[in-house]
Amino acid sequence: MAAGTANAQGLTMQMSNGWAFSFSGNVNAFLVYTDPKCNTTTSGGEGKSSGCGFSGSLVPAGETEKVSRIRTGLLPAFATFEAKGKEGGVDLGVHFGFAPQINNAGGVHDQFGAQIDMRQVYLTAGGEWGQILAGREIGLYQRNNILNDMTLFGVGPSGGGGVGGGGGTTLGRIGFGYVYPNFVAQMTYSSPSTNPAQISIGLFDPSAIDAYDVIKIPRVETELTWTSHFGATTADAPKGADKVMVFVSGEWQHVQSQTGEFASGSQTSKESYGGAGGIRADFSGLSLVGSGFYGKGIGSVLMFDSGNEIDDQGNLRTSYGFIGQAEFQPMGTKWKFGASYGENDLKQTTRDDDIFDADNAPFLKKNSAIVGSITYLWTKSLRWVAEYTYAKAQAHDGTESTSNQGAVGMMLFF
Repeated sequence: MAAGTANAQGLTMQMSNGWAFSFSGNVNAFLVYTDPKCNTTTSGGEGKSSGCGFSGSLVPAGETEKVSRIRTGLLPAFATFEAKGKEGGVDLGVHFGFAPQINNAGGVHDQFGAQIDMRQVYLTAGGEWGQILAGREIGLYQRNNILNDMTLFGVGPSGGGGVGGGGGTTLGRIGFGYVYPNFVAQMTYSSPSTNPAQISIGLFDPSAIDAYDVIKIPRVETELTWTSHFGATTADAPKGADKVMVFVSGEWQHVQSQTGEFASGSQTSKESYGGAGGIRADFSGLSLVGSGFYGKGIGSVLMFDSGNEIDDQGNLRTSYGFIGQAEFQPMGTKWKFGASYGENDLKQTTRDDDIFDADNAPFLKKNSAIVGSITYLWTKSLRWVAEYTYAKAQAHDGTESTSNQGAVGMMLFF
């Protein structure tokens, strides 16, 4: 057995039987201060919200949410173990990804008996024909929307108390430009990654959508990416230092409800579906990203688990969102500057209009955020990040909450 390390790539051990074992990951920690404000001048009254903590809001509201935290950012700490080998002409692999966080939920001081966040457990089998992945991994629908978000290496709008009492990771831009695709059990085929265009399509462990909990077939998700390299070639970039990537993705799921769940008194079925896409261009130290999504019955924050996918009669609500992002690293420096704007919108159904009047419901209309960041690439493995976020949540009835948030932290990749 021989062991060696690659720069910022973790530990790799070559086994005598031809297999290789690797260990890599990251640890990050951020100091976060959140200062929220609540505007209740338009709230109250029959059928209206009584405060800023309305359903679907991701912006903390009230004095108790004015907090300082030391916590993990959007990207959890990761410890990943992987083994790869080749047998009978087939490339084989197994992958385990543990994703712990450094912080507790608010009011919890010790983490005795804490659960381990098991994000990834999957096997792969591949060759010149492509690859099959079977196990738990991030979903395909909106995958590149989050992976190209700069707050993946930061905190994003929800760094204080907020959702979940501040336990686990922050949400980054989840709910402020895309819906979280989830790490989910799947069987996915991907075409060869050596080609400029790559397609992935998979069957996914389906999810209940509120009372639509009869699910007889798997969910289908797919993604298509196209990448083109250009510009001067280097040892680190033999295809060209600059590139353009275009990505599109989609999902479809059939769900049913039990008899009597809704006012109709009979079993009903719905088709949840969504589409997403975007483009990323990297050239001369400048990186530009634009992405968006549209979905029916997927929710506004966590896919199928936001609590606002349907109205009281089981009609699917529509959600959509987008991000515009720019990052710039001056040539020959270790500094990187970034700015982005993104929002998620949730529409009322005609049933909601009947109950609350047109566009006047006491639940989420829009979560939006402006994020600015400064990153210092201290070494190849270590980075320092400072981030400022202004976030706003708006209900259909006019209620608003806003927050100003600052964060500073370090990330070490190995």
